[in-house]
Amino acid sequence: MAENRQYDIVILGASGFTGKYVLREAIKFLNSPSSPLKSLAIAGRDPKKLAQTLSWASPAHTQSRNIPILTADTSSPATLHHIASLTRVVLNCVGPFRLHGEPVVAACVAAGCDYLDICGEPEFMERVEAEYDEKAKEKGSLVISACGFDSIPAELGLMFNSKQWVSPKEALNNVEAYLSLESDMKLVGNFGTYESAVLGIAHAEDLINWRRSRPRRPRPQIPGPPPQKGPTLEHQKGLGLWAVKLPSADAGVVRRTLSTLTKNPTGLPGMNESPEQITRREKFWSTVKPAHFGVKIANKSLLATLRHITIGIFIGLLGTSSWGRSLLLNFPSIFTLGWFNRVGPNEDEVNSASFKMWFVGQGFSDKSSNVGLENREPDTEIITRIMGPESGYIATPIILVQSALIILSQRENFPKGGVYPPGIVFGPTDLQERLQQNGISFDFISRRSLSS
Repeated sequence: MAENRQYDIVILGASGFTGKYVLREAIKFLNSPSSPLKSLAIAGRDPKKLAQTLSWASPAHTQSRNIPILTADTSSPATLHHIASLTRVVLNCVGPFRLHGEPVVAACVAAGCDYLDICGEPEFMERVEAEYDEKAKEKGSLVISACGFDSIPAELGLMFNSKQWVSPKEALNNVEAYLSLESDMKLVGNFGTYESAVLGIAHAEDLINWRRSRPRRPRPQIPGPPPQKGPTLEHQKGLGLWAVKLPSADAGVVRRTLSTLTKNPTGLPGMNESPEQITRREKFWSTVKPAHFGVKIANKSLLATLRHITIGIFIGLLGTSSWGRSLLLNFPSIFTLGWFNRVGPNEDEVNSASFKMWFVGQGFSDKSSNVGLENREPDTEIITRIMGPESGYIATPIILVQSALIILSQRENFPKGGVYPPGIVFGPTDLQERLQQNGISFDFISRRSLSS
């Protein structure tokens, strides 16, 4: 475990499109009252670009002008080991992670420092878990991917919904999340996010084969039958949305958390928890009910949803061949109908955007009924919602920085080390409350009985 290091946090890739927003968010908490963040450094390949980013991120923050700039490159293990040896936590913003992430994890594990990233790439996360979990436990390095919009809202959103099923008689069966990205201007995504998606499609078969080759994960006992496969295009009339399945990392990350919880029903013991903290952790997990989980991208407009389907068809058809990927990556604006480009969104486009994520939970009002749940359809529905600012460059930095601050201030409440999904680590903490204090809300929307 990294103690008495020169820096509390090093942001790697701080001059990247997302990294610069992470830096701006972190500076808000540098040496602020009650903040555990007392020292911060930034790292990347180009010191000149890092200096420009620092000026952009903190024009009125005189103290931040003294933030050290470190040179590090994912193709140079020695530079990565150097920065990992200087800090308690590395925040990795360098993607695509399948290309650049593993050397950073290796350096952090070897140095015994903690590692958080904003990865949304399932294969990378699962391979890191298989390769580095035991090493991380031995070295005292906590490795947690998906600490941004992928996939903490999905993890905390499922937990928030499941906690609304308060009666001991009630049983949750499934939760479907509907993600709506909204803007007063046009929605524009960064090329790095798009590149990761294209590469994910290209290696989808590799992920399937990888999972088949691994030992089967423990699965939670979920009351009732698995939900039936619905139509490709869904009209969610209750929410007034058109929706289509979103091939994101969220569902896989949630399944990993529920699998870990199945093995550890009271959560992960911390290395130096107080009796009070143990009680809080065990009480929290006793209120969380596992469920089948899925995510869909949604919009009020049918035309906008058909646009999502068209983009998915382009990436699905072209992403499996090298020439197709070349077309996709060389002409992102064409094949995403203007959604992604190499420039990324400007400040006005970022500030005008927001997200809403509804969680529609269905289950049973009385699991003790004489009729077996496996033969029954859910009779109760509870809807909750998370909403907040733009997902990639405002919400993601908020989530990542608050996660890091929790690691810094509550490290004794976590395992010595290991590779974990974020939900199993941050579920029992005050992360939800911190997000609410920083502009991301969690709301109960409705409860109703379902007609048979």
